[in-house]
Amino acid sequence: MLGRRLYSAASRHVTSARPTDGFVGAIGNTPLVRIGSLSKETGCEILGKAEFMNPGGSVKDRAALFVVEDAERRGLVRPGGTIVEGTAGNTGIGLAHVCRAKGYGCVIYMPNTQSQEKIDLLKMLGADVRPVPAVAFDNPDNYNHQARRYAESLDNAAWTNQFDNTANRQAHIETTGPEIWAQTAGKIDGFTCATGTGGTFAGTTRFLKEASEGRVKSFAADPPGSVIYSYIKSGGKVMDRSGSSITEGIGQGRITANLQPDIHLVDDALRIPDADTVRMLFRLLDEEGIYLGASSALNVAAAYEMAKALGPGNTIVTIMADGAYRYQSRLFSRKWLESKGLVDAIPAHLQKYIALA
Repeated sequence: MLGRRLYSAASRHVTSARPTDGFVGAIGNTPLVRIGSLSKETGCEILGKAEFMNPGGSVKDRAALFVVEDAERRGLVRPGGTIVEGTAGNTGIGLAHVCRAKGYGCVIYMPNTQSQEKIDLLKMLGADVRPVPAVAFDNPDNYNHQARRYAESLDNAAWTNQFDNTANRQAHIETTGPEIWAQTAGKIDGFTCATGTGGTFAGTTRFLKEASEGRVKSFAADPPGSVIYSYIKSGGKVMDRSGSSITEGIGQGRITANLQPDIHLVDDALRIPDADTVRMLFRLLDEEGIYLGASSALNVAAAYEMAKALGPGNTIVTIMADGAYRYQSRLFSRKWLESKGLVDAIPAHLQKYIALA
C-alpha cells in the first residue's frame, strides 16, 4: 500500500514531456518562479524566470545556441571547426557546452577581471581560455576585438560576436518572450532586466510589446558605470558611465546592435546601486532559498522597484540569469565584501551567510 501511495503521489508531478535531444534540446522552457516575500510586500506578483535552470546554468545558453546555429546556417563554420567569442563568462560557458555537443573547438577571450570560478569552469568544459587586460571597447586590444582577429586568422572558424550578432536577440524573441507570455497566460504588466549584450532585454521586450499590443511596460535595469540608464532617461542625448559595479556581464558603454532596434520600446530605466543588489542577494537566499549571482539579484531588485513604481495589482517579470556558484569566492567572502564597502549594506541578521573569510 505504501508503494502504491508513493507512486500515486509521484505521478501527479510527472509531465508528459519526452526526453530531450541532448544538451541542446534541454535549453529553455525554464520555470517562472513567484517570489513570495516581495510579492506580499508590494501587492504585486513578482516573478523570476529561473534561467539558472538551463543545462549550462544561465540564460546565456539560449544565445549560445542561436549564435552557433546562425554561424552554421551562414556557412561560417563547418564540422570540426572552431567557435571564437569574447565574453565575460556565461556566454562562454554556454558556448563551451554547445561546442562540445556539436563537435566544435571553442576559444574564449575574456577580461582578466572575471571570477576564477568562471575561468576554471570554462577550462573544465574544454575551452581554450585567454584572459586579457580589461580595456574599453574603443581600444583595439579589447577582448572582443582580439577574439575577432583570432577567428579571422583561422580556417573554418567563426567569431560569434554576441554583442552585435542579432541572432542573440532572436533567441529571446523566439523562446524567452513566448515562454513568459504563456506562463503568465498573457497577464503580465511589466518586464525588467539588465543589459550586457542587450539580447535578453531587447528580444524579450520586443516579443512582449508585440504580444500585448504595447501594454506591457519595459524598464531597463542598470548598474553604476553603465550608460544605459542615462541614455534612456535623456532620450538618447547623454551617455554617462560614471561609477563602477561589482556585477559581471551586465552594464554597457554603448548601444549594441542587439539593443538598438528596440531601444525605442523601453519605457523607463532604473539604476540599481551595488548595496541594493547585495542586500537583495542575501534576502532572496534567506527568505526564498534562491541562490543567485549579483546580476540576477540586481534584476530582482529592479523588479521590486518596478512593482513599487507601477503599484499594487501588477504582475512584474524579471530574469534570474544565473546562480551564485560562479561568484561565491567573492560574494560570500567577508574580506572581499569589506574591500567593496558592502558589508554594512547587508542587514545584521543576514550576515550569517557570509561564510568565507
